[in-house]
Amino acid sequence: MKKIALFGASGKTGQQFLEQAKNLEVIQGDVLNPADVAQAIEGTDLVVSLFGHVKGSPEWLQTDGTKNIVSAMKQYGIVRIISLSGGGLPFPEKDKPKFADKLIRGIMKIAVPKILNDAQKHYEVLQSSGLDWTIVRGPRLTDGIKQNKYRVGWVGVNASTQISRADLADFIVKQIEDKSFYSQMPFVSY
Repeated sequence: MKKIALFGASGKTGQQFLEQAKNLEVIQGDVLNPADVAQAIEGTDLVVSLFGHVKGSPEWLQTDGTKNIVSAMKQYGIVRIISLSGGGLPFPEKDKPKFADKLIRGIMKIAVPKILNDAQKHYEVLQSSGLDWTIVRGPRLTDGIKQNKYRVGWVGVNASTQISRADLADFIVKQIEDKSFYSQMPFVSY
């Protein structure tokens, strides 16, 4: 059984992940505090990063937190990280955004530019880290029940506009053993 360092356990998707991954010991800490991050990561096999912006978050929360995580991972020789982001983060290698996707991204650039900018920088930190990273992206998240069926595609390719946090967490749990999406950003939706 692998030991997982989970960041963002207090969030709605983090709670779903905790339920499904089971047997996780919860350690309180702040992802922006390098000592807390190092303590959480020491002795683990991989990192699952599900933290994100809430009202009043620092502008570069995801970027700075991810830098702390990557630094601690390198310190302890851990190479696997699964991170969560939204569909607004582009993956040009595979995405084929349709008009609606472009419209939503345009609205996000105006309404929540700091979240998009932070997501992009967090991706750049992981991309240049030399680690085995996967960024899981999702559309609008719901509190619906786990259906155990969803699509894994790319923005504009085999994708829809929503998924429950329970099903998104299911996909994230599966990435612990699955190497198919190393250095990629799959988009998970119904």
